[in-house]
Amino acid sequence: MSALARIFPVFDWGRGYGRTALVNDLVAAVIVTIMLIPQSLAYAMLAGLPPEVGLYASILPIVAYALFGTSRALAVGPVAVVSLMTLSAAGTVAPPGSEEFIAAALVLALLSGLFLLLMGVLRLGFLANLLSHPVVSGFITASGIIIATSQLKSILGVSASGDALPELLRSLAANLGQTNLPTLIIGAAAIAFLFWVRKGLKPLLVGAGLAPRPADLVAKTGPIFAVAASTLAVVALGLEDQGVRVIGEIPQSLPPFTVPLFEAELWSRLAVPALLISIIGFVESVSVAQTLAARKRQRIRPDQELVGLGAANVAAAFSGGYPVTGGFARSVVNFDAGAETPAAGAFTAVGILVAALLLTPLLTSLPIATLAATIIVAVLSLVDLKKPLETWRYSRADFAAMMATILVTLLAGVEKGVIAGVGLSLALFLWRASRPHAAIVGRVPETEHFRNVKRHKVFTDPRILTIRIDESLTYLNARWLEEFVLEEVADHPELRHLILMCSAVNAIDASALESLEAINHRLADSSVKLHLSEVKGPVMDALEKSRFPEELTGKVWLSQNAAFDAIIAEAEREEEALRPADLWMARGLI
Repeated sequence: MSALARIFPVFDWGRGYGRTALVNDLVAAVIVTIMLIPQSLAYAMLAGLPPEVGLYASILPIVAYALFGTSRALAVGPVAVVSLMTLSAAGTVAPPGSEEFIAAALVLALLSGLFLLLMGVLRLGFLANLLSHPVVSGFITASGIIIATSQLKSILGVSASGDALPELLRSLAANLGQTNLPTLIIGAAAIAFLFWVRKGLKPLLVGAGLAPRPADLVAKTGPIFAVAASTLAVVALGLEDQGVRVIGEIPQSLPPFTVPLFEAELWSRLAVPALLISIIGFVESVSVAQTLAARKRQRIRPDQELVGLGAANVAAAFSGGYPVTGGFARSVVNFDAGAETPAAGAFTAVGILVAALLLTPLLTSLPIATLAATIIVAVLSLVDLKKPLETWRYSRADFAAMMATILVTLLAGVEKGVIAGVGLSLALFLWRASRPHAAIVGRVPETEHFRNVKRHKVFTDPRILTIRIDESLTYLNARWLEEFVLEEVADHPELRHLILMCSAVNAIDASALESLEAINHRLADSSVKLHLSEVKGPVMDALEKSRFPEELTGKVWLSQNAAFDAIIAEAEREEEALRPADLWMARGLI
């Protein structure tokens, strides 16, 4: 791949772009556009922004990602979790919907884009791995619950506010008596219809003779039917006069050229939230991209994905949008619709642009309750209440991290939930790294394999102790290694040789080297020789730069089996040499 294609992946996939790919991308773009129009409006309102901002955030950002991104199916735009995080962060600066709030959203997009670009240039794509899946799953589940709860006010037609679940529930309960019945009917009907569309429409269409794939795609565009039906109901029945809130006038215009405010105080207040938005957005996006790429045996480059998402967010900041990332639902629809290249995203941007210019008058009477229903149905699919139980069965530590993330997010808000999730992921990683798995091993009879003495029937020798270390040795576990080895030596009074089996050790840092030197000297004082076996080449290269190999009381062995046989033979020769002296001493001759 050329250097230019690495920076602009379009020069890679674009070289073989043909008629078949064009047709498939156009079909996918039409379907995703139909799905994205109500989603964009809904997510912008979830973020506390005017609905047209959602359309603006679905035009230039998609084009920017198509130029720089590596996923061929990822559909970039507003998503629920990032919208909620935008509302939470910008809400600390100004009231939702105000000009200051919109300005803060632009700054969030720019800062998120700059953070992502910086991480991409520095090749920090691996940072996504620092967020454990249980923590991310817990955060998304809790965010889904908060988002769904926050939209109940629009379903009921009442006012409610709050960033955390307790505040939202108290606010909803206090205003429950002001419920608007027509609004409730529209919202409840839309929710019921959208849930039915997800499960019931496809079988119905297949039974009517439609092929499974087209039936599935039609089912996924269900929100557009809810939008059309509810809008017609409002107009035909005059429901706006009965208190049903509608979107109202949406400007018919191209995305405006906007310049985010460059105020030091504002940037400093939004820097941490923007960093959290960029991390969560990247993790969500790269997870979706990798899943879809694996289905077609394609690959993505996480570092370049950072650049693609960064460019998309910078484009959003200068075109009247707000922070964006790859969305799960629309990306799956894009994939299932047959999208073959990122050009499908560019065509989708054209479709949204046409909608912003020509179709917005048709949405004037669209009930906000319908958009709320769209959000509720979309985010509830992200809520996985079975996952904590599954995690509990598999790993108590991961379960604790997941539940802590869920509880902090629900009780304290999204931003604190993200911070707690990141902190818990790092803490869990450090805790595991500081307590690596190690096992006393012995040889399986009639083989050259060594296994854990607690799991297998193995042959051991009281004069030899083999400890297999299943982790790289670093400053995090160096002290633990010393304590573990010395405790085992104290428990084996006949011990004369200790072998550290290093087949799983990929690195030994300076702190761990000092611990090995200390272990070597302590064992020498106890007349025990220290040996290493199965040391990997790069690790041995590093050790040879120190004095440790020269000071080692034992040897470095190529294989554990060779070490075991040779040391047993050496121990027997030593005992044979001592036997005459022991015999003479017993007879009182010496």
